[in-house]
Amino acid sequence: MKIGDINLGNRPVLLAPMEDVTDASFRVLCREQGAAMVYTEFVSSDGLIRDAAKAIAKMKTSEEEAPVGIQIYGNIPEAMVDAARMADRAAEIAGGHGADVIDINFGCPVSKIAGRGAGSGMMKEPDKMVAITKAVVEAVSKPVTVKTRLGWDESSKIIVELAERLQDTGIAALTIHGRTRCQMYKGEADWTLIGEVKNNPRMHIPIIGNGDISTPVAAAAAFDRYGVDGIMVGRASFGHPWLFHEIRHFLDTGEELPPLPVTDRVALAKRHLALSLALKGPKTGVYEMRRHLSCYFKGLPDFKDTRIRLVTETDPDALYSLLDHIATRWGTTPLPTPTGVYGL
Repeated sequence: MKIGDINLGNRPVLLAPMEDVTDASFRVLCREQGAAMVYTEFVSSDGLIRDAAKAIAKMKTSEEEAPVGIQIYGNIPEAMVDAARMADRAAEIAGGHGADVIDINFGCPVSKIAGRGAGSGMMKEPDKMVAITKAVVEAVSKPVTVKTRLGWDESSKIIVELAERLQDTGIAALTIHGRTRCQMYKGEADWTLIGEVKNNPRMHIPIIGNGDISTPVAAAAAFDRYGVDGIMVGRASFGHPWLFHEIRHFLDTGEELPPLPVTDRVALAKRHLALSLALKGPKTGVYEMRRHLSCYFKGLPDFKDTRIRLVTETDPDALYSLLDHIATRWGTTPLPTPTGVYGL
């Protein structure tokens, strides 16, 4: 599969953009574990054009995580165009590698975004969505992609027609989350319409499916049943970045890997912590790792007190010592193997 001139290989698995999750340290780790491409946390177009430091900082990427997409969101056409131009020049503005792809977020369902007409709120205004996309494509030099949902609600699943219109603007790929905005993340993702878009003879750009890919078996089923060009993994990777390695191995060999031993999870947690500290310094680096660390060890027995220490410790050296303790205390504890085809 190719996005523009970027070759992501056969049946690629991409990391979905997630606010407060897909920071630079997590993106690097997921690339190391086999993600074919990663995306930044979504960046506010309003924030970028106001030169807000936080928005600009989100655009800083590195060679280690490339290929990487910078995702922007908003509902004001002029602001989206200006923000896209800034993302196009991210290496100059924010430093680092910059963007290989510019992705437009038409999929975020949270009220503070969708409720004011941005993200998946744009599903109520498809004409405006298409116009914004066309303007962004024409304004930048890098490939533009779109991530969106099936529709606003059950009565307005417009994705099949909308996909054709978005393709006509010149986008290089389309990612579809198999839920409506009103579903948020509840219920099972509906992949049937994703498959209908992919199998539409008028569609020629890559179609990437997203929603409920939580196991290697589910990933293979998405490719086999619906014919998508790529899949995007979101929430299931949180606390489980080695999922990309597990999926890649299964797609290439047909064999499921055994659960990752606790000692190997500790090694990955240490790698993640080291990246976070290097990129953000000791205070912020430790604080922002809290949301990740305890998730590395889901399923361990008698772990409550240790989990509390993981999310309250402020000293990096003490955290490393605590991770060593976890390896010693639970290093031989068997863990369950995820099974089933969740959501498919």
